[in-house]
Amino acid sequence: MSHKIGRNDPCFCGSGKKYKVCHGPIDDMIEGARLKGHLVPSHDMLKTEEQLQGIRESSRINIAVLDYVESHIGAGVTTEEIDTWVYDITTGMGGIPAPLNYDGYPKSVCVSINEVVCHGIPSPDVVLQDGDIVNVDVSTVYKGFFSDSSRMFCIGNVSPEKKKLVEVAKECMMLGLEQVKPGNFLGDMAAVISQHAHENGYTVVREIGGHAIGLEFHEDPFVSYVAPKGTEMLMVPGMVFTIEPMINMGGYEISVDDEDGWTVTTDDGLPSAQWEITVAVTKTGYEILTY
Repeated sequence: MSHKIGRNDPCFCGSGKKYKVCHGPIDDMIEGARLKGHLVPSHDMLKTEEQLQGIRESSRINIAVLDYVESHIGAGVTTEEIDTWVYDITTGMGGIPAPLNYDGYPKSVCVSINEVVCHGIPSPDVVLQDGDIVNVDVSTVYKGFFSDSSRMFCIGNVSPEKKKLVEVAKECMMLGLEQVKPGNFLGDMAAVISQHAHENGYTVVREIGGHAIGLEFHEDPFVSYVAPKGTEMLMVPGMVFTIEPMINMGGYEISVDDEDGWTVTTDDGLPSAQWEITVAVTKTGYEILTY
């Protein structure tokens, strides 16, 4: 796993520090976990400080776009209008909407309402109604660096049942965030998320999860939110990934629309909620990059 490098040599990451004080201790932690049979990251999964700075700049645009959506969204707005906002603000700040033409996706943003779990395609025919809950998922490319986050919005007079779902989904994400630190496992995060959802009578989507990000839109590893504690990949400084559990009011079963090939809905027609942030693992814990 370790590079063939002397402990007093300059670190391979380009930091200018000696290997023994930079990535040396990280490699020791990785090797120790590997010898115990754990899944560990490769060096190319760990972002350098220069790469992290590029991701931060991309994230600045991503946050600004969602801030604009938050201040303008409401009943009577079409999902096509939201798509236009996202495209115009992203490009106006020098970025590119990452979803646009990604694997054939036709729009700049995903807007998912009520029972739509994710990947809702904007349309001039879909109008936000009083009582809807809606997820707006924004992803940005800026100078080759990717960022990604989503927020839930309650439109008008939302039922207490839907409000609770939205609140618990955010709580799940934040509880997962508390588990992000070197030496923990992605499964530690998944376990607390799954437990909190189930304690509130909800389920967690299994087939779709989070992902590493930064140099590409979707990178390894896949981030599950239903894995047991102590499983999945070791968390190591330099890893960048999303925390975005999809919490269903009913069962966890989902389906993809046969016609558009994108829109994911709950099989039972009950609502789903999701918040998403991107985080970087640091030497002491985490850094929130997008929200």
